[in-house]
Parts: sequence; C-alpha cells; structure tokens
Amino acid sequence: MARESEIIRKYNTYLRLEKSLSPHTLDAYGRDLDKLLSFAAAEKKKVTEITYEDLQQFVARLHDVGIHARSQARIISGVKSFYNFLLLEDYLKVDPTELLEMPKIGVKLPEVLTLNEVNALLDSIDLSLPEGQRNRAMLEVLYSCGLRVSELTSLRYSDVYFEEGFIKVEGKGSKQRLVPISETAIREIRNYLFDRHTINVKKGHEDILFLSRRGTALSRIMVFHVIKVQAEAAGIHKNVSPHTFRHSFATHLLEGGANLRAIQEMLGHEKITTTEIYTHIDREFLRREILEHHPRNRRGG
Repeated sequence: MARESEIIRKYNTYLRLEKSLSPHTLDAYGRDLDKLLSFAAAEKKKVTEITYEDLQQFVARLHDVGIHARSQARIISGVKSFYNFLLLEDYLKVDPTELLEMPKIGVKLPEVLTLNEVNALLDSIDLSLPEGQRNRAMLEVLYSCGLRVSELTSLRYSDVYFEEGFIKVEGKGSKQRLVPISETAIREIRNYLFDRHTINVKKGHEDILFLSRRGTALSRIMVFHVIKVQAEAAGIHKNVSPHTFRHSFATHLLEGGANLRAIQEMLGHEKITTTEIYTHIDREFLRREILEHHPRNRRGG
C-alpha cells in the first residue's frame, strides 16, 4: 500500500487534471480532506482503514461542533469524492461512503419585500439631507434593476443609457449584460446628478455613478447601512439587505408574469437553476391567490 502522502498527492493531481477543478474548489476539497485526515489520526487509523461506522462518527462530530448542514453536505461530498478516487485507483475494494447520507437541507426562501414595503422604504428617505437624493436614486436602481450590491457600487455613469432605457452591468467573472432600467429610476438618477456635480471627485472615481461625500465609490458596507437605516425608518421589521431588493425584484417580476429565462438574463445567473428558487415563492403566491379569490374557496359559497 502506498504511503498516505503519496495517495493524497495523486488525488490532488486527479482533481486538477481529470476533474479540471478551479483553484478555489481545489482548496475547498483540500480543507475537507484535512478534516477527515485529522479525524483518522485521532482514531489512530489510516484513511484507507476508515469504515462506514467511523464516517458516521465523523459526521456526528461535524454536527456537534456546530457546522451548518449546508457546509456538512459540502464536506461529505468532498469525502465521497476522495473515496471514489481510492476505489478507481484500487486502493480500496469497498466504498465506506456508499451508505453515507447527506444532512437534510431545506430550501431557505429569501426574504422578500412587498411592493408597499419597497415604496415605504423609498418614501422614508429624507431628501433634505445632502445624501438623500443619492440614496433614493441608489435604492431605486437596486430594486428597479435587481443588481448585486457589488454591481451597484461599481456602476459607471457612462454605462447608463438614459435615452435607450438600459444600463450596462459588469457581473461575476467580468461578464457584461444589458438590463432595462425604469423611467422612475432614470428620473431619480437625473435628480441625483445635480448633487453629484457638487462633489469633489477623487482621481480614478470620475466615472463612478454613486459617490460618497468624500468623492469615492461607495463601499458595500455603506449600502448595507443605508438600507438598514431606511428599513427602520419605514417601520419594516424584516431582515433587509441589498440582496433583499434583488430577491424582491425577481419575485415581483415573476408574480407579474415575466418569463423565468428573462429573469435569469436580468439577474445575470449562469444557470436557470439558480433563478428557479423564485418559483418556490411564486407557487406560494399563486396558492394564496387561488385560496383568496377562487369562488369555491369563499366562505359561505
């Protein structure tokens, strides 16, 4: 039997060359394997001697130290990948992970604001403050276009096509997409530009649309802070973040009858499955609509 260090070296080569995993994913697999190796060492066993019962104990310990179910599932997936490799390379004859179950992960539906709550939050902004109109324009764009917070803070003035009604957004992996922007959001941006022109803009930030009072791009933390303050001012007790606006944008589109593929394009999701979480929300909405409005469900019918 080859030494453990030799097996692990071959496994890393297998992941990199045959599975073509990214460096980030390779790091994650390595950390998961380290947890298994530490466990095996504590049990005074070689990793090739670990049994199904041992692995049950391993998973129980992950749970006991408070590792979240989703993270547990990822670690187990990494362990299964390792033992699958050991089988392929004939280091083992039996896979001890074959019966190992993943922890149950419920679909966590994202927090969503109603249209009234979105309006209340925007209306709560004090426009007499120096940053008031900026905040209103910023949150209107966040909701109107369903942007990620990083896309909002890096949005450039030159990427707003006022006449055409589009903005050009640079998303994950520097992928660009065109997103329609509402007339309301365009109007709020135009109003904000009067204030923006009075700011002494720092070098390198001349084309950034939403600026801090210091003349630099806003930080993500600042956007979070603005939203928290306004949610409180509007009397909204939900846990509201920039991502809540993105979820609300997608949900309201779906409720309005928009095509899931179109929403995927707007959000900049690589896979339609990422967008499909919104169908869970939409099904609940449809169920509620049917129960409330279907004549067979009305009281006294």
